[in-house]
Amino acid sequence: MRVGRSSRGAADAPRDLTLDIVSYGRRGPGGQLRLGADQIAQIQRTVGRTPEVMVKVSGGGRDIGGVEAHLRYIGRHGKLPIETDEGLMPQGRGAPKEITADWQLELCRSQYKPRPAPGQKDTRAKLVHNIVLSMPAGTPPDKVRAAARVFARENFALQYRYAMVLHTDQPHPHVHLVVKCEHEFEPGKRLYIRKDTLRQWREQFAALMREQGVAANATPRQVRGQTRKPYRDAIHHRLRALRAFGQLPPSDRTGHRPPKTSTFMRAKLESLLQALGSGRGAVDDGQEKMRNTRRAVVADWRATADALRRRGETSLADQVDHFVARMPDVQTEAQRLAERWRGAERSRVLEHAKDQPMLPKIR
Repeated sequence: MRVGRSSRGAADAPRDLTLDIVSYGRRGPGGQLRLGADQIAQIQRTVGRTPEVMVKVSGGGRDIGGVEAHLRYIGRHGKLPIETDEGLMPQGRGAPKEITADWQLELCRSQYKPRPAPGQKDTRAKLVHNIVLSMPAGTPPDKVRAAARVFARENFALQYRYAMVLHTDQPHPHVHLVVKCEHEFEPGKRLYIRKDTLRQWREQFAALMREQGVAANATPRQVRGQTRKPYRDAIHHRLRALRAFGQLPPSDRTGHRPPKTSTFMRAKLESLLQALGSGRGAVDDGQEKMRNTRRAVVADWRATADALRRRGETSLADQVDHFVARMPDVQTEAQRLAERWRGAERSRVLEHAKDQPMLPKIR
């Protein structure tokens, strides 16, 4: 997928190909799409629901203390070795200080900008980027680490210092990668991560996983028919802790302190309840834009199926049609929350009705 590309049709009308599924292909005589072997392989992986890789930026430290705190977290406070770009494996509580000293973060110009006042946005430049490379549950962790090593070496070696740790304490194995923002030999040159950068990194990491013999794919969620955006790490961890506490037996809950609720989700739910109570259409805000995106995605998949049939790939074209037919309905986050809230209310009403004593019938 190429973002921000445009072309012109037969009637010289501009066409937005932002979500063109076959934008890697080339248009031949008559404007017909020509698909190469790489494009067909990508289509096969997508319609076959090949596991998707995840590459995301989870934040970044703006001072040495923040960098060391994150290194302590990914190193599980000294329990896990931290692999550096020089092949070293420092471990223990002193490893974070050892790494930041080796990287000479105290020489970064942004290090000495004043910290913002409480409640104000922190506009200081990052000292490091915190990146996560993840695969679905069941992926061999050693292969994830091997692919992450190659990924880091190809993108940052001899330019930006980095360190990495493999985590296997969750079902999905993932690697935490910390990368210094300032170039090692050109202090004025910094590492900037944009949306297009993340797209390229996802495709690269998926290819490296395939080199390890693991089926992996990298496509935008809109192309796969997914409309739900993943939550930020802090919100995700808070919701996971709340779910885990809710699944404990009542006898076990007394010995545990209940986790704090997510202030973000609480504010979102309160806003949703106000919208439902007032009858305003805030629940449906953004749905039309999502529908327009879905229509563009479906149109591009249809064009892909037509191009495949012209090549004689009838079976794959039928798989594309089946893939499009099974896409879930478009639904905003507010609509999902409202649906879950109504379901919970119905359950509470039924439970309350069950608890009421049965009154004798009066004839």
